[in-house]
Amino acid sequence: MVRSLPDILPEMKLRPSANVPRGILMLCIASLLCATVHAKDWPMFRGDAALTGVTTENLPKELSLLWSFKTAGPIKASPIVADGKVFIGSSDTNVYALNFSDGKKLWSFTTSNAVEAPALFLNGKVFVGGIDGYLYALAAKDGQLIWKYKTDDKIVGAPNVIPGTPPRLVIGSYDYKLHCLDVATGKSNWVYESGYYINGSPAVSDGKTAFGGCDSLLHIISVTDGKQLHEIEIGANIGASVALADNRAYFGHYSSEFLCVDLAKTNIVWRYKNRDFPYFSSAAVTSDKVLFGGHDKLLHCVRRDDGKEVWRFATHGKVQSSPVVADDKVVVGSDDGRVYVVSLKDGKEIWSYEIGAAIGSSPAVADGRIVIGSDDGTVYCFGLKQ
Repeated sequence: MVRSLPDILPEMKLRPSANVPRGILMLCIASLLCATVHAKDWPMFRGDAALTGVTTENLPKELSLLWSFKTAGPIKASPIVADGKVFIGSSDTNVYALNFSDGKKLWSFTTSNAVEAPALFLNGKVFVGGIDGYLYALAAKDGQLIWKYKTDDKIVGAPNVIPGTPPRLVIGSYDYKLHCLDVATGKSNWVYESGYYINGSPAVSDGKTAFGGCDSLLHIISVTDGKQLHEIEIGANIGASVALADNRAYFGHYSSEFLCVDLAKTNIVWRYKNRDFPYFSSAAVTSDKVLFGGHDKLLHCVRRDDGKEVWRFATHGKVQSSPVVADDKVVVGSDDGRVYVVSLKDGKEIWSYEIGAAIGSSPAVADGRIVIGSDDGTVYCFGLKQ
């Protein structure tokens, strides 16, 4: 099993040594970073800590339904895939672990309310927030509760990891606060208070965490101590998670614009607007493109450097699902009840599957397969039928 970088770092205990030149040490770390890009897991929402929604996994042109698993409530949460398992929450108050190969239930953990937030897998544990306001740490092997941390309102975004020895967690809540916790114990490291609800998952990159709030601000916070680095006025509520790449943030908001913000200069680099519809979908960011869905029923692809449109793909419902770029393809769900795979190059449809119920869940792509949830309460897995 190839593991993600946050799993590996705590065990490496790398430090300068008289026997290991610093240049060689850095080369080794760089090699590990490159290797993790090809991991066959999807251990967190959007695939990585910067929330870029991109994987090198290649999907077959013809996909078939491999398995499905029915829960007792709508699935708003997005799945993750790690350790041979699919982890996903349901509005039926449960967190489920399913066998990735056949969809059989391995265990479930019951909370006191719906679970709409994506989970995070790290070091053999699953971390997931609930509408009941708790962040739960569960043993990935059997679902046993390790600890739980109480916030003062519901959690609808995924936790993220701050690399280090030991790593830490960061999670937003409707209590207006961003919480940083110890992975092993769930004890608080620091708390940052914003002006309103925190809806998405905080992105982490280069010693910073960034999130957009319902206070219409983009918050840039130091992961070291939770101190504010920058606060950028956006002018509208931000419901989506922010994607980070090369010290720029990419996200949409409720006043019908999608933005690119320079975090160093704290200025808006470009704005994209199609029509008067909000953007709730989190972006996928490649080397030259940015992709996101809208309430205008479109999947948008724009140039990363200037925000100019490359193509748009029309569905028959709102696109609140966040797209994933898998090599040369883009995967996304729509409220029209279909899962779509389109060409990254030109936005032409390659494949689709009609589920029949709205899909707000975002896909996980791992080992040549797509896993996604639906409002019909079912988890679906698509891949190449052997």
